[in-house]
Order: sequence, then C-alpha cells, then structure tokens
Amino acid sequence: MTDSPALPDQNWPVLLPGWVWLCGAGPGDPGLLTLHALNALKQADVVIYDALVQEDILGWAPQADHIYAGKRGGKASAKQRDISLKLIDLAHAGKRVLRLKGGDPFVFGRGGEEAQTLVQHGIPIRIIPGISAGIGGLAYAGIPVTHRDVNQSVTFVTGHDQSGNTPSSLDWRAIAQGSQVIVIYMGMKHIARISQALIDAGRPGAEPVAVVTTATTEAQQVLETTLATVVEDIETAGLTPPAIICVGRSVLMRQALDWQAQAAGEAPRDTDPLGRGRPAESA
Repeated sequence: MTDSPALPDQNWPVLLPGWVWLCGAGPGDPGLLTLHALNALKQADVVIYDALVQEDILGWAPQADHIYAGKRGGKASAKQRDISLKLIDLAHAGKRVLRLKGGDPFVFGRGGEEAQTLVQHGIPIRIIPGISAGIGGLAYAGIPVTHRDVNQSVTFVTGHDQSGNTPSSLDWRAIAQGSQVIVIYMGMKHIARISQALIDAGRPGAEPVAVVTTATTEAQQVLETTLATVVEDIETAGLTPPAIICVGRSVLMRQALDWQAQAAGEAPRDTDPLGRGRPAESA
C-alpha cells in the first residue's frame, strides 16, 4: 500500500480517546471511501473491520491495531454481542476506536444495533455514512437505481433476517406490486424463494434482473437475467456472494451505460434500451 493520501487543509473532526466512530467503508473500491472515513483511519488506535473491507483501506491506518470482526452467511463469524462488547472494552480502555463497516453502517449493516449498545453503555459515538452497495454497486454495473422513464420509487430489502431465513415480516405481494425497482441485499441464499414470491405476487417472469457480485472491485461480475431464470442462471454462472440483486426495468439501462465495458473499448449494445427515443432537453 502506498502512502495515505493527504487530506485537504481544513479543520477535521478529532477522534478522541474513549470514542467509537462507526464508519462506512463503501462497497469495495477504496476510492469510494469518504474524506471523513480517511480522517478517521489516520487517527484510530484500533480498527475493527468487516469482511468486505478491502486490505488497501486498512493500509491507510498503519498506526492502528486491525481486528477482524467479519460476519458472512454460512461461514464461521464473530457474534454480534462479542463485537459490541469488544467495542465497549476498547473505548473504556481509552482507545480511539474506528468501527469500519462495508457499505453504509446504517443500511443492513447492524450499525444501528452497535450504536445503540454503545450509547446505552455511555460511550460517545460519531456516525460516518458510506456509499451503500445497493446504490454504488449498481452504478459500477451501469445500472441507475432511479431513472425518470422507469421508476419513481425503489425498495431496498434484505434477503434474510436474524435467523438466516427469508424475512417473514416482508409483504412480498405489496413489494412486488408497489415498487417499480427492487434492490435486494444478501439475497443469493434465498433467491429461489424470493423470485418465486415475486412472480406469485404478479411480477412478470420476464422482468429484468441483474446480479452484481463483489461490486466495485476488480473481481466484480454482472449477470443480466430475468426473474424466471435467475436461479438457473446464477448456478450456471457459478456466482457466489457477496451480491446485490436488482429487479426492474432500470436493469435494461446497463445496455447503454456499462461504462466499464466502454472504457475497455466496447460500444454500447443499445443507446436507447427503453425504446423511448431521444429524450427532450431538460427544463
């Protein structure tokens, strides 16, 4: 890792001893880290980081102890209670603690739970948002999460609950009928059940679907498929988590906006995938 980039010359918040900053590291690409996150990395005594945090990012905190606290479905993982207790113990010991979480800490990242526990134990905190994979990961795949010709709403859901099952509290019929674009976090394990639930609720089997794995990294893969064939196509492609799944017509925009393919010299497959013709000039 090269030297950490310099921060602009201004007064930045100070990470004080006994404080815990809960910080989003973004979806993967170190360049998507915020300046507040970089500032925190430069000051921390201890960085407790998740599974999806890139090693390059940790390299910007050479002065700190790095403690792994990743949680990955189907793999041996740190227990949430143990992570929270570790944060409390370090703060009580007078350490400047950075809790570094993939994406945004308050978007399906248990950041709210950890923040609540810290506050209950009298630990002062600061929240540093990050770019969520459901937005940034899709953008790196050339898929706008909103597009005026496609959707005026988007629904973010998680593919599993605390027990590891498909969330029983979700009304899949309401989601299928009420949201034009659906973005599913951590949905690979239960994609067969989720896709069938959406189809049973009236979503067309031909509905476009994109599966983006290890988003924004060099290992990123993007599968374009449909709601009816997504399970078979994931298996055929050999895709594995972590993944973001997008359901809706905005997926079609990848045909025009796959900017990484265009950077490699490939022409857009269709400059007007929605078939709407040239848009009028914005007012």
